[in-house]
Amino acid sequence: MKLIMETTDNFTNKILCGDSLELIKILPDESVNLIITSPPYFQQREYTKDDKEIGNEKEVSEYIDKLSELFHECVRVTKKNGSIVFNIGDKYLESSLLLVPFRFALNILNKESVKLVNNITWAKLNPTPRQFKGRLVSSTEPFFHFVKSDDYYYNLDEFMKFLKTTRKKTIRGNGIGKKYFELIEKSNLTDTQKLMAKKDLNQVIVEVKNGKISGFRMKINGIHSLPFGGQEGGRKTQMLTKGFTIIKINGEFLKRDIIESPVESVKGSGHPAIYPEFIIQQLLILLTKENDIVLDPFIGSGTTAVACKKLGRNYIGFDINRQYCDDANERLKIIKKENCLMEWII
Repeated sequence: MKLIMETTDNFTNKILCGDSLELIKILPDESVNLIITSPPYFQQREYTKDDKEIGNEKEVSEYIDKLSELFHECVRVTKKNGSIVFNIGDKYLESSLLLVPFRFALNILNKESVKLVNNITWAKLNPTPRQFKGRLVSSTEPFFHFVKSDDYYYNLDEFMKFLKTTRKKTIRGNGIGKKYFELIEKSNLTDTQKLMAKKDLNQVIVEVKNGKISGFRMKINGIHSLPFGGQEGGRKTQMLTKGFTIIKINGEFLKRDIIESPVESVKGSGHPAIYPEFIIQQLLILLTKENDIVLDPFIGSGTTAVACKKLGRNYIGFDINRQYCDDANERLKIIKKENCLMEWII
């Protein structure tokens, strides 16, 4: 019998142990603002010995059917202005990619009344170091962003504030402008021109770090080609007279559909595949507001719940593995709401 509760109060900020396909059926229709999750990948790891566990299917078609069954329930419980984000990895079989994530996405678009807004690519900065003679190391995974209507919540302004804050913090310690200093030294500029170029370069770097401009480019005579025509005429004159020109870039940072982040591990957690909290924080800021309800049907190590607790969102987590549920709850005990954002280069 399908049991539908009137509210999510009995489940909010809790992790429930059990089969996600059964647990999700007790949630009311349109009761969740965001679903974000990473299901077990097809034939990659055996998290439990339970035959019900998604990922243990013999055929990829069975795996996609099982995931699609769960996704149907996700559509039911998500609010009309909510979002559903699935992170799915691929699988090699007989040295050929199965394209599992994209088969899943196409199946969902054919079956459900949803739209695929973005295929956000997670670029892993520290992929597993393997040596293959016939292919490159896999270092990306998709996060599919689905919505039920065009009226989905999307806080781009708040997200851009986060982006600027994170970029400003991470940019201070990197080698911004380093390549230009090296090119100045290698150039045929006179000593006087080199001193002037370094001085102007240091000034524009300060402007970037202070947030006055979003970036810059530098062209050096004899290393870069001379500009020509129209507005480029003034830059050409500068290169011929001063030996260089600096082009300042104003405006907002451009947020692409790529998130660069390392693979993470959590001390004390036995979960073998943890997705980065940094990515979850970005998506929470973009797709939810404080006190919204976020569901992760495969909570695993608890990363989604941790990010929610830090940013003032409510969470509901499911997992079939009792040890993972216990570990996640222990991890959550020391987490406080502090609006602290993970820092990484984006």
